[in-house]
Amino acid sequence: MKEITLLIGHGSRDADGNQEFINFVNEIRRASPEQHFEACFLELATPTIPDGIDACVQQGANRIVVVPVILLAASHVKLEIPACLDAARQKYRNVEIIYGRNIGLHEQMIDLLLTRFHEQTQSFAKDEIHQTAIVLMGRGSSDPDANGDLYKIARQLWERTGVLTVEVCFTGITFPKLPDGIHRAVSLGAKRVVVVPYFLFTGVLIKRMQSVLREMHSDYPTVPMYMADYFGMHRRLVDIVLDRREEARRGHAFMNCDLCKYRKLAAHEHAHDHSHHHEHHQEHPHEQGHHHSYVHQPEVGSRG
Repeated sequence: MKEITLLIGHGSRDADGNQEFINFVNEIRRASPEQHFEACFLELATPTIPDGIDACVQQGANRIVVVPVILLAASHVKLEIPACLDAARQKYRNVEIIYGRNIGLHEQMIDLLLTRFHEQTQSFAKDEIHQTAIVLMGRGSSDPDANGDLYKIARQLWERTGVLTVEVCFTGITFPKLPDGIHRAVSLGAKRVVVVPYFLFTGVLIKRMQSVLREMHSDYPTVPMYMADYFGMHRRLVDIVLDRREEARRGHAFMNCDLCKYRKLAAHEHAHDHSHHHEHHQEHPHEQGHHHSYVHQPEVGSRG
């Protein structure tokens, strides 16, 4: 049996972001040289997912472990990738295709966020940390489940850092936006602001938000503002992806939506309704208890 792992990146209109993903896959290869890894993109870049599957089969794979190198599970992870894999299984009936979990709420992701935050605050005294606000910046989704996961992460950051507050913002699709997060942080009394991106690689959005942060600093010239690094090539991220691969190939964890009858129902409905309201997927009772569903979204408070 020949097994190949197919790593799926989101894809970007920014060539730098796509190249960073390819560089990251090369880092994965160096970290696990005994394994075979291929790379593809979900959208906006090539090779596509079908291209990636074809490449694996052409190289003799009869078992493909698919790992989405994507942070939070929204419609891409829950519907679009599984649809591509369904088509691939029909095309290659003798090839086993296993769908692993996205990065999601892996416990080490909090550690990685803390690392990026502390890189910006090494010179801060303890009382300065207490007067600092983190603005946790995510991509944003039309899926409230995925957006809610970012609030869960924010709560954990607040409890583990001792900062005044952790405010959540998004770069698009939903609200609050980055200026909203900064306004709220300053209004709560923050003496300095550290924007911590929940992003894997660079791209159009990261570059745009760096420009927005410079504009915001002109609105609050007495409040120092910093932006931490995105995750990029950090070794902990390499370990997380390898962990997701290992749990999938050993059958310890699968992306539940790959086996979800409601996902198949939603795909059928989507064929008749191109408006594609993913909220239908959220309403089914099977969601409760799944690793990608967090119904309760804890509030992120501020330290008085």
